Amino acid sequence: MNAVQNLTIDESSEGQRLDNFLFKILKGVPKTHVHRIIRSGEVRLNKGRAESSSKVKWGDIIRVPPVRVSDSIQEKIDKPAPGKEFPILFEDDYFLAIDKPSGTAVHGGSGVSFGVIEQLRRARPDAKFLELVHRLDRETSGVLLIAKRRSTLTHLQTQFKERETGKTYLALVLGNYPPNRKVIDAPLHKFLDSNEERRVKVVAKDDPNGMKSVTLVKVREALSSQPSEPMSLLEVTIKTGRTHQIRVHLQSAGHVIAGDDKYGDFERNKQLAKQGLRRMFLHAWRLQVTHPSTGESMTIYSELPSELGQFLASKNPRIEAL
Repeated sequence: MNAVQNLTIDESSEGQRLDNFLFKILKGVPKTHVHRIIRSGEVRLNKGRAESSSKVKWGDIIRVPPVRVSDSIQEKIDKPAPGKEFPILFEDDYFLAIDKPSGTAVHGGSGVSFGVIEQLRRARPDAKFLELVHRLDRETSGVLLIAKRRSTLTHLQTQFKERETGKTYLALVLGNYPPNRKVIDAPLHKFLDSNEERRVKVVAKDDPNGMKSVTLVKVREALSSQPSEPMSLLEVTIKTGRTHQIRVHLQSAGHVIAGDDKYGDFERNKQLAKQGLRRMFLHAWRLQVTHPSTGESMTIYSELPSELGQFLASKNPRIEAL
């Protein structure tokens, strides 16, 4: 990275230590060097000096100085992303909503050379402004918003921050999910495991590292074609947008998402793959927002991808179309 970067913290990074945030951003840079540029004041948090242990908050601006990365990482950075358009669910002069496929990252970083936003910018060289409004996990498919104007970005991100949006996912979980458990209110804490991989866990209500996280759950269908291996199709609405929130909340409730390779049941995942489910069954199905210019209330839908629909049909041919 040969130029100064000014990075704005979004909700997915809120609450992280400054050094952990920079480790994720500056792949290939030795950790000792990251700590050195923080101590020297070259890294600025909202224009001021900060400690490695400082916690970043939504909206914070981090100044990152030029740093040298390893040749192998630099080669990936220098290689341009291939231009690609994605299925459009909605588009006007202010923003677009795309149907993000599973397996595609929303942006480059953390070992990924490029993602949706880099490919879209490459495909639209005349676009003056294209920026992600929010994020989806790499393996999650569905509705993803991209702003075409900075004012639109600010307006939409404020809606997300103020919980004025409605984000509902479809998730297939293992077991019979109890219909009366409609709210999961459990703080979440992000940490790096022994392999420096980002993970999330539920912590106690009084844990100082816990971030309030609320998930609403509605059972849509109970699938019991094999009574010994029941599953439940859920409509999951998140009131907060924490990293891996749905996956970890459902795991904490004893009902992991089918195909989840990070928090799920790995042996069952192998069986499900043989039955046709080769990805995590989590889909951003419905997004409700207010248009940043007209003030119109909008609901944007993404149909369930064919591979997930076909798997559901194999378990219950009479299941309602989604």
